[in-house]
Amino acid sequence: MKLLVATGNKGKLKEINRLLADAPIEIIGLNQLIDPPEVIEDGDTFVANARKKAVEMAQFSGMLTLADDSGLVVKALNGAPGVNSARYAGEHGDDAANNCKLLAAMEQVEDENRQAAFHCVMALAWPDGRCETFDGQVSGLIMRGERGAGGFGYDPLFIVPEYGKTTAELPLEIKNRISHRGTALRKVIPLLQKLAKK
Repeated sequence: MKLLVATGNKGKLKEINRLLADAPIEIIGLNQLIDPPEVIEDGDTFVANARKKAVEMAQFSGMLTLADDSGLVVKALNGAPGVNSARYAGEHGDDAANNCKLLAAMEQVEDENRQAAFHCVMALAWPDGRCETFDGQVSGLIMRGERGAGGFGYDPLFIVPEYGKTTAELPLEIKNRISHRGTALRKVIPLLQKLAKK
């Protein structure tokens, strides 16, 4: 069975490939399509953006499509950066600028008020427009500086208290087990396996 994963983010594709390694599924990335449309993520929730991406790409490709929208929700910043996580500092996907802006925004926030959570909504869409969503989250705290060389995005700033490490320091197998994306994807996997057997 072929599954289009509607992302150009190599880090996400690597995580998803690893999590689906045991399923009889061939994963296709957006880079394998010819002139895919650019989906404008203009929803005000993770669910709206994930659904829009999955449905539009499933209709374009004619394939079962998995898309996600995820981001960092910081309590002290009233939920920001939220759905704007990838473009928090302006340019889409500029991790260094996003992390700089977050550190600046959090500079005056006391240690006991630095709670945050990574949220992920995965949408699985069929070419006929049907769509199901699955969610996951992981809670943690925002550091005062970056730690770790793994991961991507806000990983070097996000510490998971039970491990005492940032998500950029955690081995990939632990990160996948506890991550927001891993949690959401594990909810999708039984359905994908069922579909792959048909």
